[in-house]
Amino acid sequence: MQAVYHLPGLFEFHELYRVFLPLYRRRRDWFYDWCTIGSVYGAPAGCRWDGGRAGFGDADPEEAAELMREYGISPRLTFSNSLLREEDLFDPACNRLCAMFEKNGPVPAGVILASDLLLDYLRKSYPGFYFVSSTTKVLTGFRQLERELERPEFRFVVPDFRLNKATDRLASLPGQLKDKVEFLCNEACRFDCPDRKACYENVSRKNLGLDCEDHLCTSPDAERGYRFSDAMKNPGFIGIREIRDIYLPGGFSHFKIEGRSLGSAVILEFLLYYMTRPEFQLRVREEIYLDSSLDLF
Repeated sequence: MQAVYHLPGLFEFHELYRVFLPLYRRRRDWFYDWCTIGSVYGAPAGCRWDGGRAGFGDADPEEAAELMREYGISPRLTFSNSLLREEDLFDPACNRLCAMFEKNGPVPAGVILASDLLLDYLRKSYPGFYFVSSTTKVLTGFRQLERELERPEFRFVVPDFRLNKATDRLASLPGQLKDKVEFLCNEACRFDCPDRKACYENVSRKNLGLDCEDHLCTSPDAERGYRFSDAMKNPGFIGIREIRDIYLPGGFSHFKIEGRSLGSAVILEFLLYYMTRPEFQLRVREEIYLDSSLDLF
């Protein structure tokens, strides 16, 4: 069984992937043979259906779609706004994206979503997509997760990261439900944060253009911003040792890496840590850093 990674930045980090993916194909021996890339997800800047993060992706959608076709990777549109209204379903920009990506080649495209209203609309209007239940639903109860996994509409379900280590209960899932679990590996949000859903809803309002104040994070470390070293200390963190020694033998193979709102240099660190053999990490850094077309910082 291989670990299948779902990576951030379809529109946000297009230039990084434009350099990384040829290297990944050309020097496959530099990377772990027990993992592969299943999808790259994201949303363009100003996308009303976006949620979870306020997107800043500026890549040309046609170029993003073409890159995924070239490398046989599923593109996923992050449409996880949880506060959509009936009138929002007819947003022309979002529908153009759907029309473009729904039939993107031999590898199906997916949509990550949190709204059943949007799910019903997309199933009728763009039946070529597969659907992923977003972690922004903040389903923290295990029975909630089971019910979500049992929904036939979803190919994958991303649990709240606080269920990552519920290993005994996860082990009890039948195989067909294990196949649908996609773990969020590298969340740095405070493990006991009571405001996670409110934070996501604030982003949803902003993406809809609603007038609202910024959500104020109450974490004592909020001013530090995202740091991978902090995420590694999170009780919900899933590292490569756990993937190889616990999750893969336990029948789980799908792992999501967050990071759409971060910088491309941090995304590169994720690619190095999760995918690259230690003895070749410097070689990959050099190949990426020395490409003059990239602005990593």
